Amino acid sequence: MIAAGAVCPLNSLVFISRPIKQDIRDGRIWDCRPRERALKEEWRIRRPLPKSPCRWQKVKGEHVDYCGYAVLPMALEQDILAAVTPTKTKLIQLANTNPVYLDYNVHINKIHIDTTKPQWHNYFLCGFKGIQEHFNLTAGGMNCVVDGTIPASSGLSSSSALVCCAGLITMIANQKVLSKVELAEICAKCERYIGTEGGGMDQSISFLAEKGTAKLIEFNPVRATNVKLPQGAVFVIANSCREMNKAATAHYNIRVVECRLATKILAKAKGLEWQKLSKLGDLQTELGVSLETMISTIELILHPEPYSRVEVCQHLGISQEELCSSILSQNTQDGSIRLKANRALIHCM
Repeated sequence: MIAAGAVCPLNSLVFISRPIKQDIRDGRIWDCRPRERALKEEWRIRRPLPKSPCRWQKVKGEHVDYCGYAVLPMALEQDILAAVTPTKTKLIQLANTNPVYLDYNVHINKIHIDTTKPQWHNYFLCGFKGIQEHFNLTAGGMNCVVDGTIPASSGLSSSSALVCCAGLITMIANQKVLSKVELAEICAKCERYIGTEGGGMDQSISFLAEKGTAKLIEFNPVRATNVKLPQGAVFVIANSCREMNKAATAHYNIRVVECRLATKILAKAKGLEWQKLSKLGDLQTELGVSLETMISTIELILHPEPYSRVEVCQHLGISQEELCSSILSQNTQDGSIRLKANRALIHCM
């Protein structure tokens, strides 16, 4: 976990003094434990290793961050750990201590993030690209080895942790400085390159977490308040071992789009400029009503049955082409998907 403070220090950069692939393929890092000491000893490193923890959403229920509402997560000790050195080759060379995840090389001017079959390196490239674009960098290359203890596709945001770790080390390798809030906002935005339309909770807690406390995280702008945990409290995090890669399916984005549709239908019914509103939290602010009134408004205007594409277009007075281009995400444009606009009710409750 990144230590508390205003910025991430430059001296947290890790330099690798030997060729990356040979050492990984020899298996010497993978066989060493504990992880951090093993990596440092293997690579003769004396500096701290950049790492990014996973997230657990403490509040029971669904994500509400992509609706603009506050969330109450905490970070766990499982994390993504990276050892990196900048190069002058203009190549990003990635390796993973887990042999399941294959090596990957790409020229920095030929980065393509595959949203159809996302692989582990695509998440790294999201973080790299986010920092590159934020600073308008003519970035150099890097060699990087990644080690992780977060169960993949288990709902603990291993993908966001990898994006955050990649953004952090790209910043450091290019001798730039950002606050942790700025890093969280950039990483939340750039993870969308993979196709997942998240709201920012995972990236925010990854950077802003502190030991012994949960965080009440609010958005626009991002801000965090400590929520002290009860003394002696124990939280049990169980893994069902049933994997769900949220970027590889439409399940996650369907929920986001359902809430976006609900916002627009509600806004139009209330005579607002619905084209400018896409989050329930922003709609509530625009209406100037309480959460209780928001819930009753949803129950009054939206029906519980799924909305068809035709019905949505009739409500908003737009064509199906406009619906696809301005409201739906790429992986929710399948005509067979019927959207449940009363998903908004679940999120507000």
